[in-house]
Amino acid sequence: MKEIGHWINGKLVAGTSGKFADVFNPATGEVQARVALASKAELDAATADAAKAQVKWGATNPQRRARVMMAMVGLLNRDMDKLAEALSSEHGKTIPDAKGDIQRGLEVIEFCIGAPHLLKGEFTDSAGPGIDMYSMRQPIGVAAGITPFNFPAMIPMWKMGPALACGNAFILKPSERAPTVPLMLAALMKEAGLPDGVMQVINGDKESVDAILDNETISGVGFVGSTPIAQYIYARGTANGKRVQCFGGAKNHMIIMPDADLDQAADALVGAGYGAAGERCMAISVAVPVGEKTADALVAKLIPRIEKLKVGPYTAGNDVDYGPVVTGAAKANIMKLIESGVASGAELVVDGRDFKLQGYEDGFFVGPHLFDKVTTDMEIYRKEIFGPVLSVVRATTYEEALGMAMDHEYGNGTAIYTRDGDTARDFAARINVGMIGINVPIPVPLAYHTFGGWKKSSFGDLNQHGPDSFRFYTRTKTITARWPSGIKEGGEFNFKQME
Repeated sequence: MKEIGHWINGKLVAGTSGKFADVFNPATGEVQARVALASKAELDAATADAAKAQVKWGATNPQRRARVMMAMVGLLNRDMDKLAEALSSEHGKTIPDAKGDIQRGLEVIEFCIGAPHLLKGEFTDSAGPGIDMYSMRQPIGVAAGITPFNFPAMIPMWKMGPALACGNAFILKPSERAPTVPLMLAALMKEAGLPDGVMQVINGDKESVDAILDNETISGVGFVGSTPIAQYIYARGTANGKRVQCFGGAKNHMIIMPDADLDQAADALVGAGYGAAGERCMAISVAVPVGEKTADALVAKLIPRIEKLKVGPYTAGNDVDYGPVVTGAAKANIMKLIESGVASGAELVVDGRDFKLQGYEDGFFVGPHLFDKVTTDMEIYRKEIFGPVLSVVRATTYEEALGMAMDHEYGNGTAIYTRDGDTARDFAARINVGMIGINVPIPVPLAYHTFGGWKKSSFGDLNQHGPDSFRFYTRTKTITARWPSGIKEGGEFNFKQME
């Protein structure tokens, strides 16, 4: 059985705790590896080494740090196929989807090449008589990232790229369900020129997470995952005096207006709802058509599209639409929520409960499901399912549809499909959600903007990537300087008498 360890001080090392977690092949249900789970002592030792390495790295000028990012981009492009294969084998997503995962992380690394500009301070001359005032952006020291299984490449790069470009050392605690790609990224960073010890990858479970939150050397923590864990990490990390940003769950609505192009909207819903088996925090899981006529027509267009979806392992080719979910436990939770929807009276118009894939009966595959006539009091509406399940919640008016999205506890992303500019502008201005799509189903901002939700989808003041990330991973120091003016009298050769 293959054993996966950690990346410490520039090399792969075995774990010493004696604890392991299984890494599955989601397509077959078989255990393909064991990953070591670090103890608090291992985490603390790796952090101490990172703090020592950070001193020299933080003193390296930003242009030289940016050259490491530049080299990393080339290496990511070189090894794209190798990374995608490793990612798909542990997560289950298709190869094209895995490459998209890597690409969106790569784009943040590209953005970090601009670190010299982003780290510039401000200057005011003559702020007072002979007084100048200026600011400096300096690294926070050692930062940590706790990242989820569903984007094993993208989210680690969203965290480590800005943190390292700012001159910090970085401790990455990836998901133990998909540990291989984060270790590969660390090796590529070393090849790109990152000094040993500046980036450490510690695989682990809750013990490692708590060790990060309690370690006095770690100054900042970034997290992506479920909302209950986001709340826990934010509360414990901030209580320990750390800078913390946490991104949690989502329930993303798409409003479909009567004037929308329904073929375009249906295509968008299928891609956004079922891509990556729905295991995306930006997946559209709720369709809100406005008016019964719009709803009937939309559902009629969705059914044949969903029934034609090809579900299978990534090895079956690039025409597979989505693969298995990550674990048997994830599948069981999805199926439980589907049964809850049926019991609550929602109409299951596409029923994937009996889906079986010949030759992969033990895999974690979930067939596509479409619910119609879902109401806002149902569990399948309130909870994040994180699976290939789309719910249609019918609204009578635009205001009712808008209110659904605004009243939901999550506020990660949302979209509207319409041909009317006034409606689109009103929606964008009023909605209390962090990322908005107008005729765009998954409005994930590009790397030079920031990514972040509102309400219970986000905890902390600053978003991921873009300019906010450079603010998060640096502290501002402001200097007020006065240099006395006047003619210097030259040297003195005698003891000056005391007065």
